[in-house]
Amino acid sequence: MKQFLTRRLVICAATIAGASFLIFAGLYLAPGDPISFLIGGRPSTPEMREALADQYHLNDPFFQRYLQWLGDAFAGDFGESIVRRRPVTELIATSLPTTILLVLMTLLLVVLIGVLLGGIAAFRRGPIDDGILSAMTVSLATPVFVSAILLISVFAVGLGWFPVFGPGTDFLDRLHHLVLPAIALTIAWWPVIGETARASMREEHGREHVETARSRGLSPSHIVRKHVFRNSAIPISTVVGLSFAGLVAGTAIVESAFQLNGLGSLLITSVTGRDFPVAQAVALILVTVFAVTNVIVDLLYAALDPRVRTSWRTA
Repeated sequence: MKQFLTRRLVICAATIAGASFLIFAGLYLAPGDPISFLIGGRPSTPEMREALADQYHLNDPFFQRYLQWLGDAFAGDFGESIVRRRPVTELIATSLPTTILLVLMTLLLVVLIGVLLGGIAAFRRGPIDDGILSAMTVSLATPVFVSAILLISVFAVGLGWFPVFGPGTDFLDRLHHLVLPAIALTIAWWPVIGETARASMREEHGREHVETARSRGLSPSHIVRKHVFRNSAIPISTVVGLSFAGLVAGTAIVESAFQLNGLGSLLITSVTGRDFPVAQAVALILVTVFAVTNVIVDLLYAALDPRVRTSWRTA
């Protein structure tokens, strides 16, 4: 088990290190010299260019600059925003709560709707199953920005039930502002959980141990709860974990559509505004979240399935 965990942690660290190198090197792969790219066409003076060169150690060897940046990043120092003239960590700290709350709200809706409808489809063959599959197809085929526009038009502008833009102020007001963005993301993501739940529950429902439990006279609810859902929880939990990582990285469109001050919209504005220090920091955080989530999913395996723990001991 220790060897398996060590390998997974090494892979996680290698993934983050490799991604950080590509993120950092992107500044130097851009056309023109790095200082011109950092300035992004804004008016500059020789003193300003020299200050940027000193700030980013552009006169030092490349690998020395990379190691310096990586060490500062993992120490929580991402430098200063070129456009906003504020510490990058301060900008991230301001944006992160909105994204986290939006992702958690969406994940809750996605899991509830996906598992519920996927379970119904698994046990109700025929028109109900076909209808849920059709709903999954339509949801997957609908781009997030289209859902966002429709929700804004109907429920914000038309009915006035929800605010159109902004992240809100206090906690309850923020929840109110995030309802429509969470629904827009849920429309795109619930079929991922739903199809996994449908397939895994249907497979488990046809296994021999379920037939044995049924022949012993156990109630259908007991069979579903103890034998079907419990064994189906492993693939479902895997997809839930990966969905969490995907949602963190995929909130940018919704946050931009609803003008939320989140991590995704911060990434978009930083890239379009050539605020490279902020873009580097946000990209590194997203990669780290995705890599760490994969490790957590592996650990969740062991909590749900004793067979996984046994294989870890022999690994």
